[in-house]
Amino acid sequence: MPRHPDPDLEERILNAAQKLWKRGGDKALTMRTVARAARTNTPAVYRRFKDREDLVRALLLRIVARTRAEFDSETTIERVSEAYVESALREPHDYQLFYSHARWLSGPKGSSRPLRESRPNFAFLEQQLAKRLGGRPEDYMDLALAVWAVLHGTCMLLLCEAIPEAYTQELRQACRSAIKALLEEAALFREGN
Repeated sequence: MPRHPDPDLEERILNAAQKLWKRGGDKALTMRTVARAARTNTPAVYRRFKDREDLVRALLLRIVARTRAEFDSETTIERVSEAYVESALREPHDYQLFYSHARWLSGPKGSSRPLRESRPNFAFLEQQLAKRLGGRPEDYMDLALAVWAVLHGTCMLLLCEAIPEAYTQELRQACRSAIKALLEEAALFREGN
């Protein structure tokens, strides 16, 4: 009797990989341990993901999609920024996974693929900036990078507990103020040109 493909297997594999990452980080994420945790065998995992990098890339794309869904529900860049920080604090393991391996979304090493193509949420930020300030999304690469740098720095300081807990709210307010200042300066610059 022929075997029937399991339509839920890929999702089980990804869920198992995500749980293993949360428990043990990079070292815990082997194809064999993922297969065991997903209640399947290693060849079944390799039929769906050609190698570990391909599996991790699928996890990264899930994170991108979830984050994008959170962004889509927000109405302003300031609220998207808040959602970014909240997401990082709520899902610190996913945040770490993403920034440990985000380079795998860029294509082969040495690839010159544009940032907006390899990071869909970066392109989303450029689009939101263009919608707010006018012009084309491509006009806002520098500003989008600045916003991203402020947000990522804030998230890392919070996640690494690099500042005393008593200063958490001050750091978050400083992040909000920095984003506001960047947006106001960009608006003034656009008006002057």
